[in-house]
Amino acid sequence: MLIQVETLDDLAAGSVFLGTGGGGDPYLNTLIARRILAEHGPVELLPPAELADDAFVVGIGGVGAPSAGLELLPAARQCAHALRQFEAHVGRKVDALVAVEVGGANSLIPIVAAAVRGLPVVDGDGMGRAFPEAQMTTFSIGGIPSTPSVAVDYEGGSELFLQAAALDFERAIRQFALSHGGVVIATEHPMSGSQLKRTIVPGTMTFAIELGRTLRQRSGRAERISPHLREVFAGSIYGEFRHLHSGKIVDVSSRTVGGYDTGRVTIRSFDDAQALEIDIRNEFLVARRDGQLLASVPDLITIVDYETAVPINAERLRYGQRVTVFGIGCPPYYRTERALAAVGPRSFGFDFDYRPLEQLSEGVA
Repeated sequence: MLIQVETLDDLAAGSVFLGTGGGGDPYLNTLIARRILAEHGPVELLPPAELADDAFVVGIGGVGAPSAGLELLPAARQCAHALRQFEAHVGRKVDALVAVEVGGANSLIPIVAAAVRGLPVVDGDGMGRAFPEAQMTTFSIGGIPSTPSVAVDYEGGSELFLQAAALDFERAIRQFALSHGGVVIATEHPMSGSQLKRTIVPGTMTFAIELGRTLRQRSGRAERISPHLREVFAGSIYGEFRHLHSGKIVDVSSRTVGGYDTGRVTIRSFDDAQALEIDIRNEFLVARRDGQLLASVPDLITIVDYETAVPINAERLRYGQRVTVFGIGCPPYYRTERALAAVGPRSFGFDFDYRPLEQLSEGVA
C-alpha cells in the first residue's frame, strides 16, 4: 500500500481516534506531510512480514507535552534531521521507519521522514494506541533497548541518549524536551527486522486509515456512527467497542507537569443525571461515572464531538463542548502479565488492578 496525499486525512483522523487523547494534534503535521508527499512522492507502507530479518529499523516520533505542540510549530526539517543525526551516530543507514505509537501527529512523523529519504514505513507501531512513556512500548516490553536515540529540538539542536534502561531514557529525554520548548522529535528503539516482527503491533497504520475513512464517510452524530464503528473494531485486534457516555463538558483542568499534560475532564450527561470523570496524563487513562469505574488503561478511551463524531485530542477539550465517550479494548498483547506491569493502572499511580473493558462496562449501551 502507498501512503499518498489523499490518504493523509483518513490516517490522521483514525490515529487521533486510536490515540486516546494523546499523540499530538495532527493538523499542522498533516499540512507538512501533504507538502512533502507532493514534492517527494508517496511512501510505501510495508507489511512486517515483507521486511527482511536483517533490515535496520528505527522508530521516530514526537516526545513531550502535546499542548506544547499547539504553540511550538513543527518543522519538516526536524524529522529528516533527527534521522540523519541518528545515522551519523550509529554509522549505518536505516532501511525502514516505524511509528512508535499510532496516535495523532506521531503517525504522520514517520511518513514525513520516510518521504524525504525514500524509505518505507512499516505497517504497525509499538503501542496500538498512544502511551506517554518509552518503557510502555511493546518494543521495550519485548526487550529491545530504547537507545541509542537522538532527539532534535525546534531550533535544530540535537542530543544523543545512551541510557541502558528504558525508564532512565524516558526520564532523560523528557527533561530534554521540557527544557527545549516542551516537545522534540526523537529516533528510538533501533532494531532488526526480526526483532520488529517479534514485538510490533501489526497493521495499525492501515487500520487507522480504514477507521478514518469510516469516520469521514459516516460523519454525523456519534450515536448514528456507533454501529459502523463497532463493526470496524469487531474485525480488528481491538475487538471490543462500547459507548460509555454522552454529555457536555462542565469542567476541564490541565497543566504541564514534568513534561506531561496532566488533568481531568468532567462530562455531565445531557439530562444532568450523571457525570463522567476522565483522568488525563497526555492520554485519557481512567473513566469513572459517579465513582463507578467504566474503563482504564491499557484499554482505549476516546472522546469525539457529539454532533460530528470527530475525535478530540486532550489538549483540544474545552468547557461547553458536547461530546461522546467510547471505550475500546486494547490489543491482546497489553493484557499479558508482563505488559500490564508497564501499562496497567498501577503504573500510572492508580490504586487498583486492571479489569477488561467488557467486564467493567457490561450493560453499557
